[in-house]
Amino acid sequence: MQLSILMPVYNEAERVAEALKQALAVRYPCEIEIVVVDDGSTDATAEILGRMDDARLRVVTHPRNAGKGAAIKTAADSARGEYMVILDADLEYDPQDIPRLLAPVLEGHATVVYGNRTFGSHSAYSFWYVVGNRGVTTAANVLFNSYIGDLETCFKLMPVELYRSLNIRSRGFGMEAEVTGKLLRRRIRPYDVPITYRARGRDEGKKITWRDGVEALWILGRERARRRPHGVPAKTLADR
Repeated sequence: MQLSILMPVYNEAERVAEALKQALAVRYPCEIEIVVVDDGSTDATAEILGRMDDARLRVVTHPRNAGKGAAIKTAADSARGEYMVILDADLEYDPQDIPRLLAPVLEGHATVVYGNRTFGSHSAYSFWYVVGNRGVTTAANVLFNSYIGDLETCFKLMPVELYRSLNIRSRGFGMEAEVTGKLLRRRIRPYDVPITYRARGRDEGKKITWRDGVEALWILGRERARRRPHGVPAKTLADR
């Protein structure tokens, strides 16, 4: 199996080199590639990426900023692996956790795995950020009669073809809710794995806002109102 690690990047000149260094240093239980999408950065991100030299690394460039959802779509379309996982370049997530996400797949227990953040005083961006995240996650659980732990997590691991079949249209942070809503609508329940997390603050470049939370709720409601796609099986290995 080959794993494609998809990294959307926008104006992360201060962190992207370290983020890639950390990701490339992990001992993975399978072959990997890292697909970086420079989403129209206007700082020195492009120059830094141009100096990176590793056969496992590929860089795709958007001429202008299109949003996280659009960057992930570009990365997924060019991915060569059978499985994919998203890894932001902001150093909030530890790539050392990726092998833990892979374990349930390699053991045959799941096809979709989410990294579940346990927010503590050392890792939470703010009280309202945590409340908002839990509120959106609770809304998904109520609407779809599920029990996932962290809807907004960056660490979403699944087959590349499954992600492509979801046809995600949200170009920004709304893609997190759209991915989860469409999976749950197909009755695919992500397998939760605890992960480490260190949130950065607004002064460090945190981009998500309360407006993204409102959009996430709207997207979940929209997906709940839709019927399950014709021909999609009601249950998969992810239900185990």
